This record gives sequence, C-alpha cells and structure tokens, in this order.
Amino acid sequence: MCVPLVRTDQRSAGPVGTPNRIGGTGPPAQEGGRVDGDAYLSTDVDPTRNRRPMSWTVADIPDQTGRVAVVTGANSGLGLETARALAGAGAHVVMAARDQTKALAARDAIMNGRPRGSTEVVSLDLASLRSVETAASQIVGSHPRIDLLINNAGLMAMPERRTEDWFEMQFGVNHLGHWALTARLMPALAVAGASRVVTVTSFARLGGRPVDPANPHLKGVYEPWSAYGQSKLANFHFAIGLQRDFKRRDMTVSSLAAHPGLSHTDLQVRTVDEGGAGTNAAVWKWLAATFGTSPDRGALPQLRAATDPRAKGGELYGPRFLSSGAAVRRPIISHRGMDEAIDTLWEVSRKETGTGLFDHLTGAAH
Repeated sequence: MCVPLVRTDQRSAGPVGTPNRIGGTGPPAQEGGRVDGDAYLSTDVDPTRNRRPMSWTVADIPDQTGRVAVVTGANSGLGLETARALAGAGAHVVMAARDQTKALAARDAIMNGRPRGSTEVVSLDLASLRSVETAASQIVGSHPRIDLLINNAGLMAMPERRTEDWFEMQFGVNHLGHWALTARLMPALAVAGASRVVTVTSFARLGGRPVDPANPHLKGVYEPWSAYGQSKLANFHFAIGLQRDFKRRDMTVSSLAAHPGLSHTDLQVRTVDEGGAGTNAAVWKWLAATFGTSPDRGALPQLRAATDPRAKGGELYGPRFLSSGAAVRRPIISHRGMDEAIDTLWEVSRKETGTGLFDHLTGAAH
C-alpha cells in the first residue's frame, strides 16, 4: 500500500535574516500546506490575497550572480530553458551536451538575449564513461566550486541499443551516466557548501520497476517503455538515496527530484521518429503537440527545485496536476521495499560504473 511520506526532519534554508546561498535572506523554510496530490504549499500562497494560489515563474528565481551551474542536455528542450533561465538570473552556466553543433547554437541563442550571467559549452556524452570522466575533469579544472548540478539529459522509449560501455542505452544515459558525473563533480559540490543536485525524473516512473541486479540491462526482455520506466524510477531513487547519503555524512549539499509533466520537446519527437512509440506513434505525437506544455514551462519544476530558498533536500517538484499546472512541491510516495530498491541501485551503479558517489572526495570511505 502506498502512503504519503511527510518529511519533517530536514533543515531549513537558513536562519532568519541570514544570507542564504540559494538566494537572498528570509525566514526558515516551512512545511506548509497539505501533502495530497493537488494541495498547494505555503510557498504558493500570497498571504495578502486571501490565500489565493500563485504560480512560481522564472521571475521568482533569486539572484544567481557568482554561482556556477552545470546543466546536462542543455542544447535543447528543458535543458536549454533551464540554462537560459539560470544565466538570465546571473549564474555562470556550464552547458554539458553531446551534440556540440546544437550546443553552440543554443549558447549563442542564450547570449543573444543579453543575460546577466554567462555560459560555456562542454562536450559530454552520457553514453560513454570515458566522456563523462573527461567532461568532469574539464569542468572541475575550470570550476573548483559548483553550486548547482541539474541532471537533466535523457532518452525516452527508444529501440534497444547499447552504450559504449555496453549498458542498456536508457539506463546507461538516464541514470548510470549521471551517477558517474555526479560522483566526479562531488568534490566541487562539497566545496560550494549549500549546493544542490537536481535529478529529472518523470511520471513514467510510476510504471517502472526497480532495477533487477541479475539483469539491469534487460537482456532478452527489453521493451522501450518498460526500460524508460526503469530508468526514470532509477532517477527518482537516485535523488532520494543521494539525499539520504548527504544526511548520513552531515554534508550541506542537497539532492532533489523534479519532473516536467507532459512537455512538448525534442524528446517526444525523437521517440516517435525512432519508432519507440510503436503503432501509437501518430497519436502520441499529436497528444504531446496538443496537450504538452512548452519547454519553458516544463522546466519550471527543476528550476524551482534548484533555486527556491524554501526547497529542501529529499523533495520532489512537478506540475500541480501531475502532467500540467504550476510548479509545486509534490508528495513523496513511499512504498514497501523502497529502501531496498535504493540499496540495490547503489550496488548495481557502483559495479557498472566502477565508482562510488563519494570515492573522489579526499579522505572518502571507499
């Protein structure tokens, strides 16, 4: 049976009136509102207007001047809009992407808007552990402190393929590549202090199965949507498990999850074009185009998770109505075996990538 898990043991964004690394000063974060699916929280309420809900927008992003953000998949879709918004708020954004032609064009599009911040492009192929190591070394070499890591890049429901390291492509790119990247950027995240890691999941996780350690790459049983659900559930478990590890180590880094709902981006188009949607391809493409939110709106949950001073580690942000609506904090639905599933994911991820999340910290316990 699924039950809401209300988190009451997390620390606030900062003492009253003291500077907050996520942005500005103010009162401690509160656990406002109910935790049912459609409730709005205290951060979505204007006390001067009889508690009418307010929609969080990019205008609510605190000043990010002097902060460094790394965004994967920043060459299009949600990643591009995330990079655009953070640069607009003053951050220096490292746009990590595989397609360098598209990434450079995306960077130029952002800079043509004359943002207050700045951007740079780094080559990153999450389907290659070698590329992840090279990209992470380049990023840390230039930025010994990283304030935000947005694990945004992903693939969806594609025909069966393998990564350079022979991982199932969706699990390899969506989870294992981000696991390895996060591990290698961990020293810079730890130095920054109140940094955040935001991992993008999907409501498709609700139909996903935990990773089977005996067959994590679905050999002989591959189905595009099942594989996608597994990878997105892994993203969710990664965000929750990483926060658990940060707390155990008494680190000031926070891990949060976000999902965009149904957003009309290149991800959906690519899925259809490559045959991942099967016989329902035309219907799926029409649904995304007709009912999907624009990429800039789809990016709001991950932007809020990354920058809202009231957001806390272990939380999930998404649209109010599952697939659409204002970006709000969503309830964390716990289920029997969730802790065991996270532990299994950790074992599989360490084995497949050859690295633990904290192996690159000086003096880390291996």
